[in-house]
Amino acid sequence: MAKEQLQVLNALDLAKTQWYHFTAIVIAGMGFFTDAYDLFCISIVTRLLGRIYYHQEGAEKPGTLPPNIAAAVNGVAFCGTLAGQLFFGWLGDKLGRKNVYGMTLMIMVICSIGSGLSFGDTPNSVMATLCFFRFWLGFGIGGDYPLSATIMSEYANKKTRGAFIAAVFAMQGFGILAGGMVGIVISAAFNAAYPAPAYVDNAVASTVSEADFVWRLIVMFGALPAALTYYWRMKMPETARYTALVAKNAKQAASDMSRVLQVELDAEPEKIEKNSQEKGNEFGLFSKAFVNRHGLHLLGTTSTWFLLDIAFYSQNLFQKDIFSGIGWIPPANTMNAIEEVYKIARAQTLIALCSTVPGYWFTVAFIDRIGRFAIQLMGFFFMTVFMFALAIPYDHWTHRDNRIGFVIMYSLTFFFANFGPNATTFVVPAEIFPARLRSTCHGISAAAGKAGAIVGSFGFLYASQPSKGTRDHGYPAGIGMRNSLIVLGCINALGMAFTFLVPEANGKSLEEMSKENEDEYETEVRASSGNDIRTVPV
Repeated sequence: MAKEQLQVLNALDLAKTQWYHFTAIVIAGMGFFTDAYDLFCISIVTRLLGRIYYHQEGAEKPGTLPPNIAAAVNGVAFCGTLAGQLFFGWLGDKLGRKNVYGMTLMIMVICSIGSGLSFGDTPNSVMATLCFFRFWLGFGIGGDYPLSATIMSEYANKKTRGAFIAAVFAMQGFGILAGGMVGIVISAAFNAAYPAPAYVDNAVASTVSEADFVWRLIVMFGALPAALTYYWRMKMPETARYTALVAKNAKQAASDMSRVLQVELDAEPEKIEKNSQEKGNEFGLFSKAFVNRHGLHLLGTTSTWFLLDIAFYSQNLFQKDIFSGIGWIPPANTMNAIEEVYKIARAQTLIALCSTVPGYWFTVAFIDRIGRFAIQLMGFFFMTVFMFALAIPYDHWTHRDNRIGFVIMYSLTFFFANFGPNATTFVVPAEIFPARLRSTCHGISAAAGKAGAIVGSFGFLYASQPSKGTRDHGYPAGIGMRNSLIVLGCINALGMAFTFLVPEANGKSLEEMSKENEDEYETEVRASSGNDIRTVPV
């Protein structure tokens, strides 16, 4: 016999869109705004770090970070994020979403400031201090993934739940945009106050001593939105689904949601007691019952996020070629250090405006109309098409006259990443697992994605180096850009295949998707009859 749905959960599922929904989106979304700002702002200042700390006397080109240092500075935050996703995902199910939510934000605030105050008496010691703080910054950022997604899914109604979770994730786009804009403002102000000649005219004078403040201010700015959000996060009540289904405190759940929904709700402790005595819903993550019910679902969410992030974070491969080819970023030796920061920040802002931000909000607009499955499949399909379209005639795109076409193809690839699997891989894991394992499973899925990001950012940075001819300084021979793009196209095609393991949650309650309202016998009957939750709604 199906378990009785609690009134408080039913009220949340059927609630009309209210002010508290938008408040929750902003509170959770500001965390993602900060996450994106902190993760992506480092790419704006990487070249400046090379000029300041690794200048070589008499060199024709400005100093750059050695490959191992560059990999550490850019990648250590990803490693921290992966660890944070696993740890805080687990902790969110053990201690409650709200109890852990403030911790992640405080780590982000402290480590953003610490990154900007990185110290040392040698260049390598400054980089080591920066890497230390960026690892723990990533650790806090990682916690925001499972907690924000779970909190938003458990607050939302079932009609517009996908749009609400996607809107939280879409704040990443504004964070990336803000990173570019802050870089523009700070570099423009310093360049006006401390003018300097181009590197080719005077190598030493092209990097003024005040340039050291530029990168520090840019990375520290990420602490501001996080600090402003902390108070409001602490005022949010624990989600009713955690309080009722995991903590088994029906009275508190009804009290919290009565205040939020502004309606009177019964506590119904007898239903909690009755449901908790029925078998079939107390299995753990490492159990046969979990594998039978959700094993393929977890494989689907982890594999698609892993494959997506390999392709998504590989964009670093050809950003420098695109920006230089169309004249957005002139040769480094024709600019001074702060001017180069300005040009890089401007280019990233334009890409965010034209491609990144619109893709996110297309997903918000359509996810509850056409479903998660359709958007994810469509996104992987077009990413595959555009990757192959870039790869097969790659020599054609390298000619200067064809660079605009390359930029358009590049932008469309990442438009369909954001109006596609980059958003849906975040949404779905927060909808399909039981409440007591929801944050943990989302953290596992997100950590698989960050493992893919590490492969995409660094594995393909090495792989894309040509086997013959000129390579980036310090890098060994690879398979070349064309072959790398072909491999990325195949990875996107694999993402399409694994999408069929992910169930469609559109219009269904969280308990219906996780089967928490079924007993053991009913689940077995459903599975044996073949009437299980399908990937594509029929």
